Amino acid sequence: MLVFLLILLGVLWFFGYIHIAMFAIPDTTLFAINGHSITLWSLLIFLVIVAIVGILPNPFRAIAGVFLILWVLALLGIFAFAGLSSILVIAIIVGLIAYLISGVGTI
Repeated sequence: MLVFLLILLGVLWFFGYIHIAMFAIPDTTLFAINGHSITLWSLLIFLVIVAIVGILPNPFRAIAGVFLILWVLALLGIFAFAGLSSILVIAIIVGLIAYLISGVGTI
């Protein structure tokens, strides 16, 4: 399950930046909060990250939870962190790969 969510997160993150005609999922704005539009891609990536945070062990869960809260605050415009969503996704992918390589996690 963890490997599937990691692959799904990578695919969603990749297709959020590069649009391929065969996989044309519209980048529609679902709603706007405080002048910032929430798109379908950001909502899907958020749901996958929430699922991954729920699976992580305790130290990783706390760190990822803090990053998730900072990401939501930056998305809503309360804090201005340039590129925080990219940093968050890369940090979670690297953390999950390190967790799986360490042998602690079971597939």
